[in-house]
Amino acid sequence: MRKPLSMLGFVFLGATFGAFAAGNPELGEAKAAVCTACHGPDGNSIALPPPADPWPKLAGQLPEYIVKQVHDFKAGKRKNEQMTPQAQAVAETDLADIAAFFARQKAKAEEATNQEILAAGEKLFRKGKGRPNVVPGCIGCHGPDGVGNRDWNKLMVRVPTVLAPSLGGQHASYLIKQLKAYKDGSRANDEARVMRDIAARLDDKEIAAVAEYLSTRGN
Repeated sequence: MRKPLSMLGFVFLGATFGAFAAGNPELGEAKAAVCTACHGPDGNSIALPPPADPWPKLAGQLPEYIVKQVHDFKAGKRKNEQMTPQAQAVAETDLADIAAFFARQKAKAEEATNQEILAAGEKLFRKGKGRPNVVPGCIGCHGPDGVGNRDWNKLMVRVPTVLAPSLGGQHASYLIKQLKAYKDGSRANDEARVMRDIAARLDDKEIAAVAEYLSTRGN
């Protein structure tokens, strides 16, 4: 069975700060045509039923994060049999424009399917959990409704070396897949092991709950 293209597999912390040239979203719309076949004309990909690999939504994602993930696929820091060769084909001169186009779009929230799971996910996202496996609330880095955070100067004097990507409105199935990949170490392009350490302290029910909650947020 053909595995669908995972154009920019991403989730949670993992993009270093550095020089970033802002792209042109108008130019990016045409350049992103090849990406939209899987990720949708506005960056809202369709939800694929299991066991198919989910196509992530790119709508509303931080442009710096999109650029970082493509670079990681090119360099082999992230691996996917579909996305790795696709990343190689993206010209560096086009990448910032493509990222700017998707960043301008709006992620569409998913319908909640289970109120009990939704409530558990909201609690974990906003407050985290205590001992023995302490996890901080996701909101601290990823912001209200999981909109992401690119401006740490508003929160602290010393800016960290990571970006917190947008998660709101992302397919729950994709978020689950990425959290489990961090947990088992098959995804390891997070800075300072931040997400690998957090995911290791989450059980499968907690992963499913926070993914469900975030999928209903949108931006």
